[in-house]
Amino acid sequence: MAVPKKRTSMSKKRIRKNIWNKKGNLAAVKAFSLAKSISTGRSKSFFVQQTNNKVVE
Repeated sequence: MAVPKKRTSMSKKRIRKNIWNKKGNLAAVKAFSLAKSISTGRSKSFFVQQTNNKVVE
């Protein structure tokens, strides 16, 4: 027979939510850092093929 579960405390909910938010923020910081290093050409772990776009007048 199904038994109702005990209620989760507000502090436990807050802790779990904060951990979840910190993981998302860390992933965003890493992605932004990688994008910055790629755009400046200083990336050592990510290779981008450079193309020469010359404007012909």
